Formats: sequence, C-alpha cells, structure tokens
Amino acid sequence: MKCGKLPNDVLEDIVISSIKKKNKDIFVGPKVGEDCSIVDFDNEVLVLTTDPVTAAQNDAGKIGIHICCNDIASAGVSPLGVLVTILAPPSSTIDDIKRIMNEINETCEELNIDVLGGHTEVTDAVNRIVLSITAIGKSRGKRYVTTGGAKTGDDVIITGNVAAEGTAIIAKDYYEKLKVKINEEILLKAQNLIKDISVVKAGLIAGEFGVNAMHDATEGGVLGAIWEVAQSSGKGVYVYEDKIAIKEETKIICDTLNLDPLRLISSGCMIITCKNGEELIKRLNEHKIEACIAGKITDEEKIILSKGEEKELSPPDSDEIYRVNI
Repeated sequence: MKCGKLPNDVLEDIVISSIKKKNKDIFVGPKVGEDCSIVDFDNEVLVLTTDPVTAAQNDAGKIGIHICCNDIASAGVSPLGVLVTILAPPSSTIDDIKRIMNEINETCEELNIDVLGGHTEVTDAVNRIVLSITAIGKSRGKRYVTTGGAKTGDDVIITGNVAAEGTAIIAKDYYEKLKVKINEEILLKAQNLIKDISVVKAGLIAGEFGVNAMHDATEGGVLGAIWEVAQSSGKGVYVYEDKIAIKEETKIICDTLNLDPLRLISSGCMIITCKNGEELIKRLNEHKIEACIAGKITDEEKIILSKGEEKELSPPDSDEIYRVNI
C-alpha cells in the first residue's frame, strides 16, 4: 500500500463501516472527512480528536500539537488539553525525547492548553520517533461545527498559507540536498512557514460568526480537504483554482520537486463554508488572518476544478509529501 492515510473508499469499507454506534450520547462519530467526535455532556459537548505525526523529522512536537488543536478549532471550539504518546526507536537518545518535549511544552504554552498525560516508550516497532496525540475541548451550549454541514450556495473560504506545513517540513528535512538547487534565502523563508500552521484563532472567529462547515487541511492538501467537505455534506463544489494564492517559496520548492502544492499537507489552512463569505473574510482580516473565497457549494455531487478549463476533482490520494525524492 502507499504511504499516508488510507484512501477514503478503503477507509469507509474496511474501517468506518465496521464501527457500530452503541451510545446515544455520541452526537458525531467516525465519518470520512470529519475532524472530531462530539459527545454530549449535559449542558455542554466534549470535542475529541487524535492524530499521529509520521512525515516530519524536525519540529514533530510543535506540528503534532498544532494539527490536533486545529482539529478541535475546526469544530469552533477552544482546545483545553492534549494526551501525548511518544514511540521512540532504540537508536533514539535522551536528548531526542527532551527536544520533542520542549517543542510540545512550548507550543502548549503558546496555545494556553495543558498536557494531560500520555505514554513514552522505546520500541523496535518503529524506525524513527512517532507521536500520537489526542486533543480535547468543550463547548458550552452545545454549539459546534462539523465538516459535513455545508449548504448549497455557501461560499468556500480558505484561510492561511496553502501547503505551509509541507513546504516547511521539506525545506527543513531536506535542506542540505535542496540548497544546491534552491537559493538558501528561499529555503529559510520556507522553513519559517512552520510558524503559521495554527488555525485555532480562525476556527474560533468562524465559529462565533456562524458558519456551516469547517475542516482543516492536512494530508491531501486544500483540494483534498475541499473534496472531504463536499463528500461529507452530500454536496458538490465549484473550485476557483486561479483564486487560491500560493506563497512564492512554496511554488519554487514544489516546481523543483514536481509536487502539486494544492495536494501537499496544509496545516495552517482552514476550509470554511458559509453564507456571506466576504463578511467573514473582513472579520478574519481584522484579526490579521489572510483568507480568500475559493469556491461555491453546489447541489450536484461533483467537485469541479476550474482554471481555464473545467475538470472533475478526484478524491484525495497519498499526500504529495510522500513523493519527495531527492
């Protein structure tokens, strides 16, 4: 099988279809594209998510905390804390564990969340350090947003920098090999994009504004995330590809490595659907969050990508980051 997330059709057939709901307190359970589970807790709901970090060799602690807290924020809810599991191969050192914990603690401090517990183990079952992180949040008044809530006629909004996470990972993990092909200043700018992978603020603003769907763009990039929003919602979407802004450093790295930036892992981008998209963008801009309208939700269950010519958008495949070969 290919590296990366299971294809959505396999995930649905083999994993999700085998899971049976047993408790009425589960408002939102496992579904293709859904970022979080939602559990009823009397006057509030508990929001939970979990993710591994496997593609990054550097900044894994920072990336792991952000991607899980981004999931919580995609429900329009503030993250409260995380549980962290660290699996380290025998070749790891105490300094490796210390570095990752420093990254985790610093990022939790930035987001004002707690490390609630976890597990740390040395095992020959992995050949490099693997993190598995679970994040939780809660919403008073049972207010939350799902991936599958898009409505016909909604504007599709993308916040943040497309492929920021993938660009930063590649620029850092492959720096020595890339610097013979790409200007070092460009590579350093690309590495700095790792500072822009949180969408917590954007998610909370959008949740307060009142939106129909939210989904943070991770593996599969922004096009994969848009596909998942439409699929989860039973809708189609018309995507304005030429309106999706891409940073110059991302373009250069992707062109050099023959990668598609729109399908490169993109923590730092939130996909949002709502009425009055321009009003939400104004609200986001007031908080110095970049955003653009990149599409429109349709009744027809088809995703159309338009840039000069129209073509149907395929489901997300293995992320472009797994195609890097230098």
